[in-house]
Order: sequence, then structure tokens, then C-alpha cells
Amino acid sequence: MMEPPAAAAAACASCRRRPLPPPLLCLLLAALCLPPALGLYTVNAVYGDTITLPCRLEVPDGLMFGKWKYEMPNGSPVFIAFRSSTKKNVQYDDVPDYKDRLSLSENYTLSIKNARISDEKRFVCMLVTEDDVSEEPTIVKVFKQPSQPEILHQADFLETEKLQMLGECVARDSYPEGNVTWYKNGRVLQPVEEVVVIDLQKIANKSTGLFTMTSSLQYMPTKEDANAKFSCVVTYYGPSGQKTIQSEPIVFDVHYPTEKVTIQVLPRSSTIKEGDNITLKCSGNGNPPPQEFLFYIPGETEGIRSSDTYSMTDVRRNATGEYKCSLTDKSMMDSTTITVHYLDLQLTPSGEVTKQIGEALPVSCTISSSRNATVFWIKDNTRMQTSPSFSSLQYQDAGNYICATTLQEVEGLQKRKTLKLIVEGKPQIKMTKKTNTNKMSKTIVCHVEGFPKPAVQWTITGSGSIINKTEETKYVNGKFSSKIVIAPEENVTLTCIAENQLERTVTSLNVSAISIPEYDEPEDRNDDSSEKVNDQAKLIVGIVVGLLLAALVAGVVYWLYVKKSKTASKHVDKDLGNIEENKKLEENNHKSET
Repeated sequence: MMEPPAAAAAACASCRRRPLPPPLLCLLLAALCLPPALGLYTVNAVYGDTITLPCRLEVPDGLMFGKWKYEMPNGSPVFIAFRSSTKKNVQYDDVPDYKDRLSLSENYTLSIKNARISDEKRFVCMLVTEDDVSEEPTIVKVFKQPSQPEILHQADFLETEKLQMLGECVARDSYPEGNVTWYKNGRVLQPVEEVVVIDLQKIANKSTGLFTMTSSLQYMPTKEDANAKFSCVVTYYGPSGQKTIQSEPIVFDVHYPTEKVTIQVLPRSSTIKEGDNITLKCSGNGNPPPQEFLFYIPGETEGIRSSDTYSMTDVRRNATGEYKCSLTDKSMMDSTTITVHYLDLQLTPSGEVTKQIGEALPVSCTISSSRNATVFWIKDNTRMQTSPSFSSLQYQDAGNYICATTLQEVEGLQKRKTLKLIVEGKPQIKMTKKTNTNKMSKTIVCHVEGFPKPAVQWTITGSGSIINKTEETKYVNGKFSSKIVIAPEENVTLTCIAENQLERTVTSLNVSAISIPEYDEPEDRNDDSSEKVNDQAKLIVGIVVGLLLAALVAGVVYWLYVKKSKTASKHVDKDLGNIEENKKLEENNHKSET
């Protein structure tokens, strides 16, 4: 139990020694002599808010007035507010700390605006009657939440195997004082000698009474602390209990030495071919990474000092080999093997080659490569099934040939060479004739072979006229045809002249007058289909034709046996007619020559 203050004790003694004063004065003096009560009611207030202190006494009958006071640390009372129940007036004592901050309601509830740390006191409500003085104390507790902690004076970087200041966690304006805890990746950092050193300081502001907590952290990092998140948490007390505030996490750049060197080839490709540009890149796993290296090239004994890259342009096959790089002190090294793929192609002959029809032309296409390569031929934009072989050149052999090769495993590595084959030949002529179905004209055809393409001219000897202009078929594989249609009134001779740079060729054909019947000669086929008839089809057609001819011969023999004499007479007449016709043709030819 606390003793009454000295001033109050003296007043009490004086009261006892002197004659009894009026009752009210004795009651007030008795109130001063009362010791502090136990089990006090507490009001928790927030710094800066209004403190509300209810008078927890029942208002007695015959109440004269109520008063509020607070106690100094030495126990002496300081009256701050008075309210009369009879005059209904309120008076506030001249106490500088509470000037213009107090308000006393009719139910004797005291309000204190703008709560301060200095308001943490024991306040007492007093209700006074003529016969009694009642008191009820209230304890005021003031709380202030600190600002969010900040990590200040951060290290620029952390270096492994070295104890250094990481930073200071600062939380300001707290009441009561709080505590600071450091975290790494969400886990509490416990102090460890020469590894984790934490120092906490708490300083109170003299004017406000608020605390500033400063916790410094010295830390020895490891390589695994790269990208670690460091933070600090302030634990403080508020009106409702314990609470925490966390700082923003900080990530530090952790420096550690290089333990391994790696070399790689850029661009990242599984294959390299001649003509490529490549770059060797060397890297170390330290932080910060090394900026200079030594590069070792095949055939070179000394390393080439360079940055973390070494470039080579238009590489050749002789660049194949083992490449190395190391730190400048040659303490660590790595190597890689580079294979430069190549592909060579030789075509013999190549370019433009001119040969005569019927000649032989050996052709070879050889390759040399770093891997197995495939070779294929293309003629006039069409892929060939086999390689070309020319034992006896024909016109259809002429064209543009390409020998191409590629390495399937190496993208973009392919070669090709061309052969432009020209097959020349002197003009060759074959003439045919046939009577048209109307029996009024005949078609004469001059079949021409040769290259370069021969120019064709026609001449006619004898009477008659050309029914239409000369028509030519398409020039294909050194062959084409020129034809005319005539209606000769007498036997004539047609001459076909074909001429190119190599030779001039002339061929003539006798044609009977339109009134004289003659056997027509079949017209040669000069298209590609005649050269591509299947042998099996020929065989089948030959068998069928042979059977038909056999049947026909049997019928003719039987018919000759029955009509022998008559048939013989007719054949004699026909032979005589043919003799006369031949004589007329010879006479016409003699006249023409004359």
C-alpha cells in the first residue's frame, strides 16, 4: 500500500491538532489523505486521439460538485477540472499541459483531446457531498504504432566469406518501444558469432516521448544467398494487443569467385558448314563474371586474349579441331570440338557442250564431303531416275542437265553444276505422199531431222498448183514435218530442200496426176509417243496381226484356186497399165531434165 503524500499528511495532522473545521473542509482534507486504490481501471488510448475517462462513481444525493485530478510521480495531486452540481458551471484549472484540451460533461466524464505520451497518468474522479468525498482512480495508457520499418544504409553488394554491414532497419515514432527481428527468405535470422551479428538501439524523443528503434545487421553471405530476400519486422503493442509491421524485402547482389569456365559455340547449331560465321563464347560462373579470357585455337600454342567472345568469319574445313578457353591466369579451362562440314562437286564435262548426233559422250559427277551425300540429276527442271549415259547421242538427249548433291544432316549445304548439251546434225529428209479422202487432192509431207533447225523450201516440176500454203509441225527433239496439198493435172516432181549451218540436203518425190491411182506411202510418226511404245504391246499387236494375216492368206489361196484364170487375166492387164505409167513418168522426167 502506498503512503499518502507528505503535504497531505501534514494537512491531516493540522486538521487533527486544530479545532474542528467546517465539515466540507474536513472531507476534502480526508480525500487527500486517502492512499492509492488497488485493482485500477485502465483506459487504452491511441496517440493523437481523444481520451475518454468516465467517472465510475454513482452520483450521490446531495452532490455539491465533482472534480478531476491526476497524480504526479511523487504522489502529489494536481486538480484540473471542477463542475458544480448546483450552479451548473465548469471550471478548468490553469495547468499548461491540459490547456484547451479538457472537457467535463454533466455526468462528470472527462475528455482529453490530442492524447500524448505525457497523458499516461493516474487520473481520479472525486464526487463531494456535505458528508462524504468519493474517489475512483483510472489509469491511462497511450499507444503509438510505429512507422513501417525501412532498411537504410544498404550495402552495395555482399561478398562471400566476409562479414559486412548489410543495412540498418529503422522504425520511428513507436510507443511503447518495440522490438526488431531480421528475416531471410521468410525465416528468422538468429545471431551466430562472426556470421550473423545484430545490434538493436532504442532512442526516445525528449519532446514527444516516442521511440525510434534501429537494428543493424552484419552478415557473412554464401553463394546460395544470391537472390535471397532480406526483410525486418517490428513487433509493437497497441490498444488491442501485440502487432507487427514488415519492411519491404531487399535483394542484394552477392559477389562470389568463379569456380567453373564454360565454352560454347554461337549460334547454337548442331552443324557448321563452310562459309558460316561462328562465335566462341567463354563464361565463368562467378559473380560478377570474368570479363576477359584466353582463347586457344587449333595450331596455336599461345592463347589469344579477348573479351568473353571470339569470332571467326567464313570458316573453312581446316578450322575443324578442338577449341579451348581459360581464365587469364590459366587456372580454369574448358574445351569444345568444332567440325566444319564441306561438300565438293565435280562435273565432267560442264558448261555448254556441242556434239554431233551419234557420237558418244562420257559424263561423270563426283563428290567429296565430310559426310555421306546424295546425288541426283535434273534435266530441264525434271528429276531423272538414273544418271545420264550417252553411247550414241540423239536429238532428244539435248537439254540442260544439273548434277546436284546435298548433305541431309547439314542445313543449307548443297552444291550443283550444269551441263548444257547441244546435239547437232545435218538435215535428213524423208518424203511421203497420200491421196486425200475426197480424191481431189494429195498431201505431200517432207519429214526433216537436224539441228540447228533446218529451213525448208519446196519446188515443183510439171503442171499443177499448190492448194494451200506450207504447214509445219512443232519442232521436237530435232524433228518436224513440212507438208503441202496439191491437185496435179499431170505427173509432177516435188523437191524438198532442208538447210542448216551444217549442210544443204535435197530430196525429190514423183507424184502422179490426180486422175492416175497410185499406192500411198505411209506417213512417218514424228512425235514422242512413237518412241515410247511398250515392247509388250508391240508383241501382242504383232501376234494378232500375224493371226489375221494367216487367215487372210488362207482365204486368198482358196479364192485363187476357184478364180484362177480370171484373176490371172486381171493381173496381166494391171501390170501392162503400170508399165505404161512408168514410161510416161520417165518421159516427163526426161523433159524436165532437158
